[in-house]
Amino acid sequence: MGKLQVHEFMQRQSLPYEAKINHAIIKAQEFYDRMDGEVYVSVGGLDSITLLLFLREHISRDIPSISVSVLEDISIQKIHDELGVIKLKPIKSKTQVIRDHGYPVISKEKANKIELLQNPTDKNTTVRNAIMTGDTGEYGGWRKGTRMKLPQKWLELFGGPENHKYGTTYKTAPFKVSNKCCHYLKEKPCDNYAKSTGKKPYLGLMACEGGQREKALMKNGCNYYGKTVTRSCPFAIFTRQDLLQLSLDLKVPVPEIYGTIERHDNGTLYTTRAQRTGCSMCGFGIHIEKRPHRFDRLREDNPKEWNFWMYTMGWGEVLTYIGVEWENEYQEDKQLTLESVAQ
Repeated sequence: MGKLQVHEFMQRQSLPYEAKINHAIIKAQEFYDRMDGEVYVSVGGLDSITLLLFLREHISRDIPSISVSVLEDISIQKIHDELGVIKLKPIKSKTQVIRDHGYPVISKEKANKIELLQNPTDKNTTVRNAIMTGDTGEYGGWRKGTRMKLPQKWLELFGGPENHKYGTTYKTAPFKVSNKCCHYLKEKPCDNYAKSTGKKPYLGLMACEGGQREKALMKNGCNYYGKTVTRSCPFAIFTRQDLLQLSLDLKVPVPEIYGTIERHDNGTLYTTRAQRTGCSMCGFGIHIEKRPHRFDRLREDNPKEWNFWMYTMGWGEVLTYIGVEWENEYQEDKQLTLESVAQ
């Protein structure tokens, strides 16, 4: 990705709110026209629900929307029903994905690297070496110290299978890790819908979310017309504040799992409960969430499901292994600071 391209994208991210809205309308209309109206909206949580209502407001009220809705929180499923979202079925069940492939933990990118370390073959020797050391070898141009190396924190927990080669004493996790959950649960069903209908998707992705999404959006822009992938992300340059403000402007029905959209004294918008949602068994990013984290919220909203994932399916063991507290019930209204105790 060129420096000029990144600079232009970042400039757009700094535009005023009203200018970003106009930019999103232009990009969404451009995509709609180029696809001759053969489009759909992939819907999940608040971001994409907002996108759906935005497109209905500014582009066309007839754009269909789809979702593997069963993966979402029950309050999100309720909104999907109200909005007439077409429900798709996952290729595999959530439990089957974990049993067959492993747990989705840390991030998609890092889970993929850990999966390679856990499944060594003659074909992935070079990439495993890069994951362990950062050195790419001949295949990668003999570069050293690249970002291919898994951060030391995670090497110490998951680098064990390679100890014999590198003379390390890293641990070997007692469970499998994989990033294949999204493929079987969401991506493949949506791809099948797209192929069967010939329609192309609008996605509610924003670069401010970081990670692989940020890289892809900065590289390819809001609208991308590729040989194998064609999609539109009208909100690519939005910040979280832009998204929440638009949700308020459009009077978007906010699923209960998010609570309500409120404003801090400094004017910053936030949701009073969950800030992000996803599949109830997804662990991507859980290690950087403050309590109450997503599994605490699940325990509060659906104790039976929480018990199933934590104990029956072994998520508790995984969280403990990566240093995430979960078993001691988090009581939000009983958290006392030393100052309040002293008073």
